[in-house]
Amino acid sequence: MNTRQETPEEKRERLRQEELKKNPNVALRDGIDRAENGNLADLAGGLGWKGTGILIIVLIVGYVLYKLFF
Repeated sequence: MNTRQETPEEKRERLRQEELKKNPNVALRDGIDRAENGNLADLAGGLGWKGTGILIIVLIVGYVLYKLFF
């Protein structure tokens, strides 16, 4: 028997899906909230560690350039 351990992303998604099944009204509110605010955890999780590092570096460089010119 081959047992595969669930990744943290898969576990989060499974728990979120279970919660949505229990309370469908949360899905509407959750969708509205995510559309308005976004979710940093989803962004960082989707990019991986390299993408997150590059994003941080770009933000820092952008801030430094902003401070130099303004």
